Amino acid sequence: MEKNFVEELRWRGMIHDITPGTEEELGKGMMSAYVGIDPTGDSLHIGHLVSIMILKHFQACGNKPYALVGGATGMIGDPSMKSNERNLLDEQTLAHNVSCIKEQLGRFLDFNSDAPNKAELVNNYDWMKDYTFINFTRDIGKLITVNYMMSKDSVKKRLSRDSSEGMSFTEFTYQLLQGYDFLYLFKNHNVKLQLGGADQWGNITTGTELIRRTLGAEAYALTCPLITKADGGKFGKTEKGNIWLDPKRTSPYQFYQFWLNVSDADAEKYIKIFTMLDRETIEAAIAEHNEDPGQRRLQKLLAKEVTIMVHSEEAYENALLASRMLFGKSTSEELRKLDEQTFLDVFAGVPTFSIKREELPAQLLELLAVKTGIFPSKGEARKMVQAGGFSLNKDKITDIAYEVSEADVVDGKFILAQKGKKDYYLINVI
Repeated sequence: MEKNFVEELRWRGMIHDITPGTEEELGKGMMSAYVGIDPTGDSLHIGHLVSIMILKHFQACGNKPYALVGGATGMIGDPSMKSNERNLLDEQTLAHNVSCIKEQLGRFLDFNSDAPNKAELVNNYDWMKDYTFINFTRDIGKLITVNYMMSKDSVKKRLSRDSSEGMSFTEFTYQLLQGYDFLYLFKNHNVKLQLGGADQWGNITTGTELIRRTLGAEAYALTCPLITKADGGKFGKTEKGNIWLDPKRTSPYQFYQFWLNVSDADAEKYIKIFTMLDRETIEAAIAEHNEDPGQRRLQKLLAKEVTIMVHSEEAYENALLASRMLFGKSTSEELRKLDEQTFLDVFAGVPTFSIKREELPAQLLELLAVKTGIFPSKGEARKMVQAGGFSLNKDKITDIAYEVSEADVVDGKFILAQKGKKDYYLINVI
């Protein structure tokens, strides 16, 4: 028996607002719903993940999800989200972004089967590009009053925040355009429900109002809370910026580390929102974690589930391997398995020295104290090497006569030196 979609979201803490009658309508059989996604970039980031997870649950409960990429609305800018207007994208860039986003969504949604509830990708540019301004204002503009549009929180907040700059007509009309998307999908694809973040409530209900006034029909809305961190910081942001789903922008190792490092309170919340684990598994994991929080079992489970879902089992295994480099007993063989980007991610921020390739082979103490500044003197280097406190590429070296050669260069570029348990140094071979 399929799960009840609203009940599933409710226990996961994923419902902020829901229009009356939505749950009853869902109980009548397979329903279609959509989420709007802005295609201004060629990768989604974890800020998009909540809406995507809602669509994933929606499909898992036997319903038909639509992912709408806003080829038209993405050119304008939503006042509820940004303080600045966006740049117009050319069609080629837009097509590239849409293609990349569909590929990423395919990791979460079934677009390819012949199931009646397979996911569909639509682009509002397709129905907006030939819609003239005169026709749009005549057909749609007359249906919604300025008073109604001004009453929306997204508009009020923007006007009060930017009182000196005001708000452009372009941005003001955003809710009409988004509302028209809902009307179009309702009429052409029988999409009766729009899903989105809490900040989208005003735009979504403009759509339900348009459908009511145009067709005399009932449409529905469901929003999820905006994700926050327990300490009040912004979710999904790090010093380096967004956490992207594209492995070229955020490596699977960095992605894994992000989830691994969340607080206990956030892990308890996020494991419900960002994984498909069932209630029994999650509650057992929370109870086990609370018995010994220092083991960070919840964070490890969360990081594993999300990394496998977004990337792959292999990417998760590599991230785990990379994590052991700094904090566990890893081997030279494991070190050499890391791809270059992960290697650099793991050792980002460690002191780095460079030597020329022609300087190899080099006598160990000469390399450590003269060619680099890993040790202040050969005497200190000798003492630590002989005491067994020095490793090269995770191999302990105790022979002071050891010659460092090309064979010690990892990936043809790096040598990793380690003093004691925690002090790492990277030697770039150029």
